[in-house]
Amino acid sequence: MITNYTKEELIDFETDIAECFNNALIKAPVHLYDGNEEQMIEIFEKVKSKDWVFCTWRSHYQCLLKGVPPDQMKKDILDGKSITLCYPEYNIYSSAIVTGTIPVATGTALDIKRKGTDEHVWCFVGDMASETGSFFENWKYSVNHDLPITYVIENNGKSVCTNTHKTWGTDELFFAKETRKIIYYEYNTKYPHAGAGKRIEF
Repeated sequence: MITNYTKEELIDFETDIAECFNNALIKAPVHLYDGNEEQMIEIFEKVKSKDWVFCTWRSHYQCLLKGVPPDQMKKDILDGKSITLCYPEYNIYSSAIVTGTIPVATGTALDIKRKGTDEHVWCFVGDMASETGSFFENWKYSVNHDLPITYVIENNGKSVCTNTHKTWGTDELFFAKETRKIIYYEYNTKYPHAGAGKRIEF
């Protein structure tokens, strides 16, 4: 593990950000984590400092566990960058575009393999993104070419305001299990898809 955080410390950070948002101190969207602290800590026990991490708009825990200083991160979130946190010096990038980081992560893994270096890529995706053609094609390419990448599918049942299962007419996601180059987990969160549960006016 790069940075040792306890479950309670991760929760405290998100609680602080939630309070800032509900007090109208953040004039931009935030997407908060809750209920998956143990899974994240377990995953990051395998992540090395030189590894690459690509995230969705929900990336606070990844940034903390990758070593980004919490004070720096909080300042960036207060500046409105919560959903696009990028820290090249820590090899961590996030994007608010659905599936936006998936091909970038796959391309990074291809570059690592061509160079023969020993970094690894970790690409976090949501449940809805995991059902898209973009995800399937990138996963298939990485498996067939044995790229140094792991895709982490996080299923919180909140695909913006649309139920992933109903959208695709299925009771089970296609990748609702750990398979080659995929880690899958489900969690329940107290937060809505965006925000911290309070309507904010500026």
